[in-house]
Amino acid sequence: MHASLHTWLRRCAVLSTLCVCALLAACSTAPPAGLQAVSPFDVQRYQGTWYEIARLDHSFERHMMDVSARYNVQADGSVQVINRGFDTQKNEWKQAVGKALFTGASDRGSLKVSFFGPFYGGYHVVALDPQYRWSMVVGPDRDYLWILARDKQLDPALKAQLLRQAQDLGLPTNSLIWVSHTR
Repeated sequence: MHASLHTWLRRCAVLSTLCVCALLAACSTAPPAGLQAVSPFDVQRYQGTWYEIARLDHSFERHMMDVSARYNVQADGSVQVINRGFDTQKNEWKQAVGKALFTGASDRGSLKVSFFGPFYGGYHVVALDPQYRWSMVVGPDRDYLWILARDKQLDPALKAQLLRQAQDLGLPTNSLIWVSHTR
Protein backbone atom coordinates (compact mmCIF):
# COMPACT_ATOMS: atom_id res chain seq x y z
CA MET A 1 0.00 0.00 0.00
CA HIS A 2 2.78 2.41 0.86
CA ALA A 3 4.51 1.88 -2.52
CA SER A 4 1.30 2.52 -4.45
CA LEU A 5 0.72 5.76 -2.52
CA HIS A 6 4.28 6.83 -3.33
CA THR A 7 3.73 6.01 -7.02
CA TRP A 8 0.44 7.91 -7.03
CA LEU A 9 2.06 10.97 -5.42
CA ARG A 10 4.93 10.88 -7.93
CA ARG A 11 2.42 10.74 -10.81
CA CYS A 12 0.53 13.69 -9.33
CA ALA A 13 3.76 15.67 -9.06
CA VAL A 14 4.67 14.90 -12.69
CA LEU A 15 1.15 15.82 -13.84
CA SER A 16 1.23 19.06 -11.84
CA THR A 17 4.60 19.98 -13.34
CA LEU A 18 3.29 19.31 -16.85
CA CYS A 19 0.20 21.45 -16.18
CA VAL A 20 2.32 24.34 -14.89
CA CYS A 21 4.62 24.08 -17.92
CA ALA A 22 1.63 24.07 -20.29
CA LEU A 23 0.13 27.09 -18.53
CA LEU A 24 3.41 28.98 -18.71
CA ALA A 25 3.81 28.11 -22.40
CA ALA A 26 0.27 29.31 -23.10
CA CYS A 27 1.12 32.63 -21.43
CA SER A 28 4.44 33.08 -23.19
CA THR A 29 5.66 36.64 -23.55
CA ALA A 30 8.66 35.95 -25.81
CA PRO A 31 8.43 36.56 -29.56
CA PRO A 32 8.12 33.53 -31.82
CA ALA A 33 11.41 31.89 -32.75
CA GLY A 34 13.12 33.72 -35.59
CA LEU A 35 11.11 36.94 -35.23
CA GLN A 36 12.46 40.14 -33.70
CA ALA A 37 10.60 43.12 -32.29
CA VAL A 38 11.40 46.45 -33.92
CA SER A 39 14.01 48.70 -32.42
CA PRO A 40 14.09 51.60 -31.97
CA PHE A 41 10.49 51.81 -30.79
CA ASP A 42 8.87 54.93 -29.33
CA VAL A 43 5.83 54.13 -27.20
CA GLN A 44 4.89 57.82 -27.08
CA ARG A 45 4.49 57.81 -30.88
CA TYR A 46 2.76 54.41 -30.81
CA GLN A 47 0.09 55.44 -28.31
CA GLY A 48 -3.32 56.49 -29.59
CA THR A 49 -5.90 54.70 -31.71
CA TRP A 50 -5.10 51.90 -34.16
CA TYR A 51 -7.65 50.15 -36.39
CA GLU A 52 -7.46 46.45 -36.95
CA ILE A 53 -7.04 45.85 -40.67
CA ALA A 54 -6.50 42.09 -40.56
CA ARG A 55 -6.05 39.34 -37.97
CA LEU A 56 -5.82 35.61 -37.53
CA ASP A 57 -8.92 34.06 -35.99
CA HIS A 58 -9.12 33.51 -32.22
CA SER A 59 -12.09 32.94 -29.96
CA PHE A 60 -11.67 36.26 -28.13
CA GLU A 61 -12.28 38.18 -31.38
CA ARG A 62 -14.59 35.80 -33.19
CA HIS A 63 -17.41 37.57 -35.09
CA MET A 64 -15.87 40.98 -34.34
CA MET A 65 -15.72 43.80 -36.88
CA ASP A 66 -14.98 47.52 -36.53
CA VAL A 67 -12.18 46.57 -34.13
CA SER A 68 -9.85 49.21 -32.74
CA ALA A 69 -7.22 49.39 -30.03
CA ARG A 70 -6.28 52.45 -28.05
CA TYR A 71 -2.96 52.57 -26.24
CA ASN A 72 -2.41 55.11 -23.46
CA VAL A 73 0.99 55.46 -21.75
CA GLN A 74 0.61 55.62 -17.98
CA ALA A 75 2.76 57.54 -15.47
CA ASP A 76 4.37 54.29 -14.25
CA GLY A 77 5.53 53.37 -17.78
CA SER A 78 2.85 50.76 -18.35
CA VAL A 79 0.41 51.07 -21.24
CA GLN A 80 -3.35 50.97 -20.83
CA VAL A 81 -4.89 48.93 -23.68
CA ILE A 82 -8.53 49.43 -24.66
CA ASN A 83 -9.76 47.01 -27.32
CA ARG A 84 -13.18 47.69 -28.78
CA GLY A 85 -15.19 45.96 -31.48
CA PHE A 86 -18.65 45.18 -32.74
CA ASP A 87 -19.86 41.60 -32.22
CA THR A 88 -21.84 40.83 -35.38
CA GLN A 89 -23.47 37.75 -33.80
CA LYS A 90 -24.77 39.56 -30.71
CA ASN A 91 -25.24 42.88 -32.50
CA GLU A 92 -23.48 44.80 -29.75
CA TRP A 93 -20.25 46.63 -28.97
CA LYS A 94 -17.74 44.92 -26.70
CA GLN A 95 -14.75 46.38 -24.94
CA ALA A 96 -11.84 44.94 -22.97
CA VAL A 97 -9.37 46.95 -20.91
CA GLY A 98 -5.90 45.60 -20.25
CA LYS A 99 -2.39 46.54 -19.29
CA ALA A 100 0.86 46.18 -21.23
CA LEU A 101 4.40 46.15 -19.87
CA PHE A 102 7.70 46.11 -21.71
CA THR A 103 9.45 42.73 -21.54
CA GLY A 104 12.86 44.37 -21.81
CA ALA A 105 14.17 47.73 -22.95
CA SER A 106 11.46 50.33 -23.58
CA ASP A 107 12.96 51.18 -26.97
CA ARG A 108 12.15 47.70 -28.30
CA GLY A 109 8.59 46.91 -29.44
CA SER A 110 8.22 43.81 -27.28
CA LEU A 111 5.56 43.92 -24.59
CA LYS A 112 3.37 41.59 -22.61
CA VAL A 113 -0.35 42.31 -22.34
CA SER A 114 -2.88 41.15 -19.78
CA PHE A 115 -6.66 41.36 -19.82
CA PHE A 116 -7.00 38.68 -17.13
CA GLY A 117 -5.10 39.55 -13.98
CA PRO A 118 -1.71 37.88 -13.68
CA PHE A 119 -1.83 36.11 -17.08
CA TYR A 120 0.16 37.86 -19.81
CA GLY A 121 0.59 37.15 -23.50
CA GLY A 122 3.22 38.43 -25.88
CA TYR A 123 2.68 41.55 -28.03
CA HIS A 124 5.55 42.04 -30.45
CA VAL A 125 5.70 44.77 -33.08
CA VAL A 126 7.68 43.04 -35.86
CA ALA A 127 7.16 45.70 -38.55
CA LEU A 128 6.42 49.39 -38.16
CA ASP A 129 6.02 52.27 -40.54
CA PRO A 130 8.66 54.99 -39.87
CA GLN A 131 5.79 57.51 -39.47
CA TYR A 132 3.86 55.12 -37.20
CA ARG A 133 0.97 54.84 -39.70
CA TRP A 134 0.82 51.00 -39.71
CA SER A 135 2.23 48.12 -37.69
CA MET A 136 2.40 44.36 -37.82
CA VAL A 137 2.07 42.61 -34.47
CA VAL A 138 2.53 38.97 -33.49
CA GLY A 139 1.84 37.16 -30.26
CA PRO A 140 3.81 34.37 -28.60
CA ASP A 141 3.71 32.24 -31.76
CA ARG A 142 2.94 32.53 -35.46
CA ASP A 143 -0.76 31.77 -34.84
CA TYR A 144 -1.24 35.37 -33.67
CA LEU A 145 -0.98 38.17 -36.22
CA TRP A 146 -2.55 41.59 -36.46
CA ILE A 147 -2.10 44.26 -39.10
CA LEU A 148 -2.99 47.62 -37.59
CA ALA A 149 -3.21 51.10 -39.07
CA ARG A 150 -4.05 54.63 -38.00
CA ASP A 151 -6.68 54.74 -40.77
CA LYS A 152 -9.58 52.32 -41.21
CA GLN A 153 -8.36 51.19 -44.63
CA LEU A 154 -5.02 50.62 -46.32
CA ASP A 155 -4.01 51.53 -49.85
CA PRO A 156 -4.11 48.28 -51.93
CA ALA A 157 -0.40 48.56 -52.79
CA LEU A 158 0.53 48.92 -49.10
CA LYS A 159 -1.78 46.03 -48.21
CA ALA A 160 0.00 43.83 -50.80
CA GLN A 161 3.40 44.93 -49.45
CA LEU A 162 2.42 44.00 -45.88
CA LEU A 163 1.10 40.63 -47.02
CA ARG A 164 4.44 39.87 -48.73
CA GLN A 165 6.31 41.01 -45.64
CA ALA A 166 4.18 38.77 -43.39
CA GLN A 167 4.71 35.81 -45.73
CA ASP A 168 8.47 36.44 -45.68
CA LEU A 169 8.28 36.22 -41.87
CA GLY A 170 6.60 32.81 -42.17
CA LEU A 171 3.18 34.01 -41.02
CA PRO A 172 0.01 32.26 -42.29
CA THR A 173 -1.46 35.07 -44.39
CA ASN A 174 -3.88 32.74 -46.19
CA SER A 175 -5.88 32.56 -42.93
CA LEU A 176 -6.17 36.31 -42.37
CA ILE A 177 -9.57 37.82 -41.64
CA TRP A 178 -9.94 41.26 -43.24
CA VAL A 179 -11.80 43.50 -40.81
CA SER A 180 -14.50 45.81 -42.10
CA HIS A 181 -15.08 49.24 -40.57
CA THR A 182 -18.63 50.33 -41.36
CA ARG A 183 -19.99 51.55 -38.02
